[in-house]
Order: sequence, then structure tokens, then C-alpha cells
Amino acid sequence: MSPGIGLMKRRLEKERDAISLAVSGIAKKYDIKPENIKTLEIKYDSDVGDWYVALGWDEKKAIVKMDSVLGTITEIKEI
Repeated sequence: MSPGIGLMKRRLEKERDAISLAVSGIAKKYDIKPENIKTLEIKYDSDVGDWYVALGWDEKKAIVKMDSVLGTITEIKEI
């Protein structure tokens, strides 16, 4: 039996960790330089342990959903 989300060590503990992973994912997927990406908003859902980071570049925007325990991007949704 595995421990609950509250007892597991999170790999994305701080906002800056989540922002860094989100920017990296967007830069890789859309082939743009990280310095051209701006952080618009960041939220943490403590019930499920997910980070949501809204990023913008050029005329585009995207929301990046990440699992804080696994430290992985689970979804990139362009808006």
C-alpha cells in the first residue's frame, strides 16, 4: 500500500520548480527560447497535488498541468 499524496515527498515543492518545468516543456514543444516565455499565473491544487502554470509568448497562451509528486508534465493545453 502506498502512502497518500500528503505523505509523499514532492519533487515540485516550490513555485519556481513548477515554473521552470513548465517553461522547459513549452520551449521544447513549441521550439521557442525560454527567455521569450512569460509566466501569467500559477496555482497549486492541494487536493490532488497538481501545479497549473499559465504561460504566454508571442500571441499564444497555454496552461501546463504538472504532477508535483512525479515532477512531470501531464498536460499542455493551448488557450
